[in-house]
Amino acid sequence: MSAPVLSIIILAAMFLLATVLPLNMGALAFVGAFLLGAVVLGMSTNEILANFPGGLFLTIVGVTYLFAIAQNNGTIDLLVRGAVRLVGSRVALIPWVMFAITAVITAVGALSPAAVAIIAPIALSFAGKYKISPLLMGMMVIHGAQAGGFSPIAVYGVTVNGILAKTDLAFSPTALFLSSFIFNLVIALVLFVVLGGRNLLSSKVGHFVEQAAEARMAVSVGAKAGTDVPFKGFGSGMYGPRDPAGDGVAATRERKERIPQLVTIAGLIALAVVALGFKMDVGFVSITIAIVLALVSPAAQKGAINKISWSTVLLICGMLTFVGVLEEAGTIEFVSNGVAGMGMPLLAALLICFIGAVVSAFASSTAILAALIPLAVPFLSTGEIGAVGVICALAVSATIVDVSPFSTNGALVLANAPESVDKDQFYKRILGYSGIVIVAGPVLAWLALVVPGWL
Repeated sequence: MSAPVLSIIILAAMFLLATVLPLNMGALAFVGAFLLGAVVLGMSTNEILANFPGGLFLTIVGVTYLFAIAQNNGTIDLLVRGAVRLVGSRVALIPWVMFAITAVITAVGALSPAAVAIIAPIALSFAGKYKISPLLMGMMVIHGAQAGGFSPIAVYGVTVNGILAKTDLAFSPTALFLSSFIFNLVIALVLFVVLGGRNLLSSKVGHFVEQAAEARMAVSVGAKAGTDVPFKGFGSGMYGPRDPAGDGVAATRERKERIPQLVTIAGLIALAVVALGFKMDVGFVSITIAIVLALVSPAAQKGAINKISWSTVLLICGMLTFVGVLEEAGTIEFVSNGVAGMGMPLLAALLICFIGAVVSAFASSTAILAALIPLAVPFLSTGEIGAVGVICALAVSATIVDVSPFSTNGALVLANAPESVDKDQFYKRILGYSGIVIVAGPVLAWLALVVPGWL
């Protein structure tokens, strides 16, 4: 058996094990890199570790550390309160505010499941209270999280941009962010119309800001009392038995505590300006700002290190180390030649999108992006098809399927269903919608981003 074929079998086995067992895909990838590299290819340990993505490690640690401090000092709650003020008394705006809030939270560095864990309990409580479709509200939260997920300082964004920065492909981080944002926004519009959003246009609600604050407080109290989310070893992230949003604090009006929150907002704006405007490394800038915030607000530092998404760090670093060994094994060239041999670049691009969507519906979105993009780079480098369009379509296809109840995001929405909702029926509705997204999502992304050839 040739090394490329053996490596593909190892990769498939890794995805299978990480899907059916509570194992971190990154840890499996390190084992796979060692077995394939040292045992099969005869690589030294230093040669294997030369593929370790040190830059991405620093970026993800810095961004999630910064977000953890923002959550600890109440800045995230401040943003939530500011956003819900936009609703006024209009019920029809509630789903859109939830969409916007989760988009902002992921865009500034939160992992998608963390943003959903923060907002889903609030959103679903309003769905039950104001007769809004829980499916509409839950999916608005998830699509909002995915809409912001590919900003240049978000975890998905820095992952994809970091992988492509090591290649010769001309790529646009802005196109990646906007394509995902617009795609999810359009889906949200369709859901709003189909799931009864128009009937909400004439509904009014009183004291929405106060009720949102109470709902958020109830979430925090519930989390501290032990109402944890179920353990998920797969999907878009891996969380243990604690709610990743559970330790945040409510925003405050006291001046001494408001100052760190305002400094944090200034820090997030500075990160965007410096990283995007001056093209400085996101990892170094974000961890520098995080350290400054820790000095300004030492209390917010407490527990922030533990909130860094270490499982995601392990996942991405393990996968990219394994991908480096795949390159040594000739797997990337082998796969690229196979794809190019189809003689139909558009069909090959559609196939890549479908693989990303189907696998990601059950396994980690981050892992599938880390695995598929390097495999597709040689094929895209031929210039037979627009590389930017294919990467954007793949990114959208691999993440919109996180609505699945088998992913962490879908499970969080299901777990926070209003008491008045039949959980079995709600599960079936989420599952049915997931099936539509898995089938139609890649096709629509391909039609919109690849076929026209404008990217």
